[in-house]
Amino acid sequence: MPQYLFPKPYADFVQRLRVPCGFLLLITFAVFSQPSRASLFIGIPISLCGLLLRGWAAGHLAKNKDLAVSGPYAYLRNPLYAGTLLTAAGLVVSASSWYLVPIFAGVFLMIYLPAIELEEQHLRNIFPGYANYAEKVNRFLPFRKWPQLGGRFQISLYRKNEEYKAALGFLAALAWLIWKL
Repeated sequence: MPQYLFPKPYADFVQRLRVPCGFLLLITFAVFSQPSRASLFIGIPISLCGLLLRGWAAGHLAKNKDLAVSGPYAYLRNPLYAGTLLTAAGLVVSASSWYLVPIFAGVFLMIYLPAIELEEQHLRNIFPGYANYAEKVNRFLPFRKWPQLGGRFQISLYRKNEEYKAALGFLAALAWLIWKL
């Protein structure tokens, strides 16, 4: 049985806080951002890498139907969250405000990490092969590769998973930063 960092009642509670915390992060980002041309030049490519990772993952994810082990899932158990983290890190760099670093890091550690653990528990329950997969593939760092068995990117899955919303959110944040320049 895997060891989890967060007790299930806490994880269940903070799972419901993801959306409200997202709005608080948005407000905090809007207030504290102080972008410069240099910060945008460095941060935007980081965010774009995160968005590409998220999009690639969304095109391989048939939620609750098949265990995703192809594409980025062959390297990371949580490429959507890793992409979110990269996208947020790029936006924080672009915002050029040290105040945002501990706020964004704290939300990821205290809200998103427990949510990831809940999702992994769920996947263990519905996919018998998940435990073996989790032993071989790391959560966030691509140290080992799952032996990929087919599985191609499907634009229909990308659309069904509504991944375009992450790109729209990024564009809105970028527009705000450019406006604040």
